[in-house]
Amino acid sequence: MPKMTFINPDGSRAEVDAPEGLSVLEIAHRNKIELEGACEGSLACSTCHIVVAPEWYDRLAEAEEDEEDMLDLAFGLTSTSRLGCQIIMKPELDGLVVSVPAATRNMSVDKK
Repeated sequence: MPKMTFINPDGSRAEVDAPEGLSVLEIAHRNKIELEGACEGSLACSTCHIVVAPEWYDRLAEAEEDEEDMLDLAFGLTSTSRLGCQIIMKPELDGLVVSVPAATRNMSVDKK
């Protein structure tokens, strides 16, 4: 089974099983990784924002326009930021490494 590694905000690493066909968000939730996902993967928020390790970023399919729009709302956006709900595990991603940001921006509850 493919595996992936989450790097938590405190720097600790969690290597977990990453079943094919599941999103990074679903994998995080199955393994009790603190990745919010307020919209439950419906591409209506940016709370599942992750930072993909640079060596993995170019192996991912390009982000669609809807994902790019939601990423614009993400806290701590980087050049390798993606939404965890939009990355679906497949054999080529075995070993994927992503970092979980220290904070999220949930527009439905956060006030400016």
